[in-house]
Amino acid sequence: MSIQANIEHKLASEYDADFLQVENESHLHNVAPGSESHFKVTIVSKAFKDQMLIKRHRMVNSTLQQEMQQIHALALHTLTPEEWQERSGKVADSPKCRGGGKNQ
Repeated sequence: MSIQANIEHKLASEYDADFLQVENESHLHNVAPGSESHFKVTIVSKAFKDQMLIKRHRMVNSTLQQEMQQIHALALHTLTPEEWQERSGKVADSPKCRGGGKNQ
């Protein structure tokens, strides 16, 4: 099973998400084709209610402890259903890759 599939499976199982999107953004970075090193996760769950952002991220990082050993970057957007609705179902785009020192 791919890293992306593992992330999707674990988060869906753990958080009973109203919305879950796991994007492999590795192709946007200076990595080999087919890499699974950079991910963006948007997860909407009641489990995040009354939790500070750092706590939400720690919850997800704990769930993905094994996968974190294999990836370079994980962008997290952890929202409650109410926050998701306030944002009209949108999160910020990931910043453009600066080339990992390639341009320096």
